[in-house]
Amino acid sequence: MALVLCLGNPGERYARTRHNAGWQVLDEFRHRLDAREGARDPAYREWVAELRGRPVTLVQPLTFMNLSGEALVAWRARHPEDASQLLVVTDDVYLPVGWLRIRARGSSGGHRGLESIERVLGIADYARLRVGVGAVEQGELKQYVLDEPAAAEAGAMAEAIRVAVDAVECWLEEGILVAMNRFNRKVPREATES
Repeated sequence: MALVLCLGNPGERYARTRHNAGWQVLDEFRHRLDAREGARDPAYREWVAELRGRPVTLVQPLTFMNLSGEALVAWRARHPEDASQLLVVTDDVYLPVGWLRIRARGSSGGHRGLESIERVLGIADYARLRVGVGAVEQGELKQYVLDEPAAAEAGAMAEAIRVAVDAVECWLEEGILVAMNRFNRKVPREATES
């Protein structure tokens, strides 16, 4: 089974913020797969589905971003043998809006959610898909990621979320190398203008 862990912050106040790009990918993906809700836990929500016969679990931590690892610990306590593959989906302020980057491993890059995952895993050797939300131009980084994207960014963000779901499907079906070659780029401009 593959596990797709999509990071964000709980609560309506954060639903459409830049920091919740991972949750937005999860919402799009679970609708595309017609996923059914699985076990509920105070630390996470879970959906289960199949992609062309392959089981996949989508997990949404209900912890705040900097405690995302706690949700993974809680999920693994119930499913100790279930996840042979892990993909973590999150936002990235070091990528411009509309860019995606998928990697087999890497550093947290200062992302508190990824740092929490790495603390509980004890390694940085897991796949991650980052959705670019753009860099803060002025003001504080924390406030920037907790704000909704500007109106001018909305189209590019929506298309990036849709293409990120394509990248997750590719990872599941064809592996990390194919996904990296196909999706480590800016979402095509013509797609974001239509």
